[in-house]
Amino acid sequence: MACGVLGSAVNAYIHAMSTDQIMQLTYLVLLGAAIAGSAIVAGRSNMGKMTQQAAIWALIFIGVIGAYGLWEDISGDVNPRQAIIDDRTVAVPRGNDGHYHLTLEINNKPVRFVVDTGASQVVLSQDDAVRLGFDILDLDFTGSAFTANGVVRTAPVTLSLVTLGGIEDRNIPAVVNAGAMDSSLLGMTYLGLYDRIEIADGQLVLNR
Repeated sequence: MACGVLGSAVNAYIHAMSTDQIMQLTYLVLLGAAIAGSAIVAGRSNMGKMTQQAAIWALIFIGVIGAYGLWEDISGDVNPRQAIIDDRTVAVPRGNDGHYHLTLEINNKPVRFVVDTGASQVVLSQDDAVRLGFDILDLDFTGSAFTANGVVRTAPVTLSLVTLGGIEDRNIPAVVNAGAMDSSLLGMTYLGLYDRIEIADGQLVLNR
């Protein structure tokens, strides 16, 4: 009776799982079976040496398949990727730090930004500015910006070509921050070019 109740509960749980969850469970079962099987085979002294090695390699193969499937899920959680839905729409998953990160091609070089709808401008860190070819010593740090750490000096620059998927923009105004920054900020001088900015279900959607 208890076994029947337990079986019904397991079946109900499986039916309630999504396809992705079922695939993850399958990968875990394969990986667990490979680990357990290899331990059993390695401990069987009465098996022929060749048969034992063949069985171990087969179990390793199964384990690799399981690990690969799990890695696809793990890497997606650790490093969420932006999705170009079409030439007008971009979906950005929320990162583990709670922020939305978006990689743009600036003058054909990738720059990773933190999306900041509260920032009026695109703000480059000095590291990113140098990587894009700006000479920090030649910049005119006459502007200022208010941050959580106080007032910092800024220098105006122009981003000649900004590309996101099939969307291209030219001559986008930006500033270089004289202070220390963990990441460049994508503010409204770029985000304001989009017709719609929506945050829903853990995604930021930009649409032209």
